[in-house]
Amino acid sequence: MTTHGLPAIVTTMIKGNIVEYIDQQKIISAVILQEKKGKLRLLNENNREVNFSEKRLSHISQMRLDTSTARDSIVNQLKQLTLNRQKLSETIDIKELWEVLHDESEDIDISTMTLFCFDPPLTSDHEAAVIRAFFNDRLYFKFNNMLFSPLTVEQVKTKKRQLKLAEEREVLTQMGASWINDILNNKNGSSVNPDPRVINALKSYYLFKNDSDSFILARNIIKRSPLNSPEQLFNVFVKASIWDQNENVGLLALQIPTVFHQRVLDHEKKITSTQINFFDDPLRKDLTHIPLITIDGQSTLDFDDAISLENTETGYTLGIHIIDVDAYIKSNDPIDLAARERASSIYMPDDKLPMIPSNLSEDFCSLKENEIRPGISTIVKMNRFFEIQDYNIVPSIIKVEKQMSYTEANLLNGKNDPITTLYRIATLLREKRLKAGAIQITLPEVNVWVEDNNEIGYIKIDRENPSRMLVSEMMIFANSLMAEFLANHNMPAVFRSQAHPKQRLFKGIETSLTLNFMQRKQLSRAIIGTDPEIHSGLGVKAYVTATSPIRRYHDLLTQRQIKSIFGYDKAYSKSELENILQSISFSMANTGRVQAARKRFWIIKYLESKKGSAYEALVLDCHRDHYNVLVKEFMLEAKLPPSGIKLKHGDIIEVTIQHADARRDQLSLFA
Repeated sequence: MTTHGLPAIVTTMIKGNIVEYIDQQKIISAVILQEKKGKLRLLNENNREVNFSEKRLSHISQMRLDTSTARDSIVNQLKQLTLNRQKLSETIDIKELWEVLHDESEDIDISTMTLFCFDPPLTSDHEAAVIRAFFNDRLYFKFNNMLFSPLTVEQVKTKKRQLKLAEEREVLTQMGASWINDILNNKNGSSVNPDPRVINALKSYYLFKNDSDSFILARNIIKRSPLNSPEQLFNVFVKASIWDQNENVGLLALQIPTVFHQRVLDHEKKITSTQINFFDDPLRKDLTHIPLITIDGQSTLDFDDAISLENTETGYTLGIHIIDVDAYIKSNDPIDLAARERASSIYMPDDKLPMIPSNLSEDFCSLKENEIRPGISTIVKMNRFFEIQDYNIVPSIIKVEKQMSYTEANLLNGKNDPITTLYRIATLLREKRLKAGAIQITLPEVNVWVEDNNEIGYIKIDRENPSRMLVSEMMIFANSLMAEFLANHNMPAVFRSQAHPKQRLFKGIETSLTLNFMQRKQLSRAIIGTDPEIHSGLGVKAYVTATSPIRRYHDLLTQRQIKSIFGYDKAYSKSELENILQSISFSMANTGRVQAARKRFWIIKYLESKKGSAYEALVLDCHRDHYNVLVKEFMLEAKLPPSGIKLKHGDIIEVTIQHADARRDQLSLFA
């Protein structure tokens, strides 16, 4: 049925009216079978009856069909109608219309737009064809409530960019889903070589979930893949040889840098290829005639502290010598900025991430045996009763005569000097700190390592053994003297302080695990600031960390402040130090997190093969639905579900490994 003018828009609907609606981004033709108070029963072109609200119709035609005829006939007529309207819509050049109309400020109604698109005579088919055309191409006009609004040139450019991005996302989504499917179905890899953006998006989604910038793309890829959750991506990455079965996802999630930028390596090469004669420095004191020793772990490669002891006519001269890292790495040079970003070296059972490149950390900036090195030396004069007479801090030139392990030093204690005398001095230094109120937490430490064949080894270390206690006390002593030196010169530095504990549970040395854990909970939080304040836990009036400048950026900062007092480079101002400390606080916290998490991972990994094995455990806390226990062999905390036995804090029990899963950080025990 046709007319020679544009038909009036139908406002009332009766049985037989042809209408259109949108379903799954497609326009569907239908005929009204029944109308009741705005509720319609329709027969559509797909031979389906549907219930619909008139408010959801996209077009209402003046045309009507005889609904009393055979149903197949009605459906065929609707199909033909759709075909005719689709062909008409394809004749409309929307871009050309926009180029003519985009300067129009007023909306264009459906009747006027139909006249722009077709020559009279016009029918409902023409009007419906216009709607179809503009529904399929929404790049140039905004279409709402039968009104057309031309977009501006800028709006069209923006939409084109959005459409291009949407097309790219669709391609990446399909590529990613195909790749996952291929990986899961092919044992020998995948024939699909996905865009790196696909892999990066999936990695990001696995690590950061909905906080990922790529979560929409990754989520859509997973929806079209055989996977049911992001957690399953880990096995896909392992099968694709992108990640290892023991991948350090914590390191990735914290976005900790694992390699140095080329400009950092270039600067390292420049430093290591430059000869520096430290004897030409008039501010340095030549101490190379003094025999220095280092005492470290057997696998240590970066030596940043050494000790010396000389006999004098009145007693002893004790020396605590620290490598002068600042002699090589200057503030704000490429290596310094990389070290600042990292804030600390990270030591893990299966890996080590140095704060500075290894040619420096393990060679030029390391106190290697028989090598001349620049140092910062704390020289302490003592009488024959080991009472401190005087001390001096000097830039120095030093040479290590002997490198020892803790085990070697322990064997020499009581048999040979200087180790025996150094141990006696360390013992007296500790007693002095304890009398001043220091709280000595004496908990064993478990060292874990992974061999090249992935065999896991561990050793439980008594940190109170003679050589470890000796080194610990010497470093605390040197740090406290350097703190006093800085404070006396009114120099801001990286001072550590700690208020008095909430409660003191013991004095002196306490070997009970229970009491040590309880006392640790009572300690006040350590504070890092730029002013000297008391450190109650160590029993000293002021404290800095300056003895590990290879490994900790805090120590390098303090070392520079000390050197500035002697006339080297300009000191950091208080505000500059505070800004740097603020900038590295997050990295420092992450270092602790990743070291603890990785150590725990490998201990649980070791326990995966120990199902049914029994270990002694200490009850730390009692909760309504579980106990917190310490598996003493590994100094590992875990949850223990309640059993028939009523336990209390401090009980020693036997627990059995029921299940261990390192990747999921799961350890199930039963008593």
